[in-house]
Amino acid sequence: MSHRTRKAAPDRGTPRPTVSVCRGCCCGTAKIPDVDHAGQLAELRRSLGETATVRAVECLDACEQANVIVVQPSAEGRAAGGRPVWLGLVNDSDAVKDIAAWAAAGGPGLEDAPEILDLYTFRPSRRLQRELDH
Repeated sequence: MSHRTRKAAPDRGTPRPTVSVCRGCCCGTAKIPDVDHAGQLAELRRSLGETATVRAVECLDACEQANVIVVQPSAEGRAAGGRPVWLGLVNDSDAVKDIAAWAAAGGPGLEDAPEILDLYTFRPSRRLQRELDH
């Protein structure tokens, strides 16, 4: 009889989308005036409740796009081909509401983003993509 321990099951990813809200050197600060930065984060957390994970993160190194929000797919969304979507210049409450509605509906891979969010989508550097695309 073997006394080896079983290997842990491989990580299958998160069961819900993750919304990462940059709150580093430029995003979420007075450098972007006339924006309720705390209100953005609070609105996402309130709107998404248990349907998505919302987290404030340090600088995502895309300061020219401040305020930056990244919507990462759930495990199911990733299996369906979804990849993280980077959104920049998210400086109005309507965009935040659109992001929340999309993430609540399933996010990348499971639900198409509202067309208006195409105006906010950008491609970060390959280094940044690799960091969040795991």
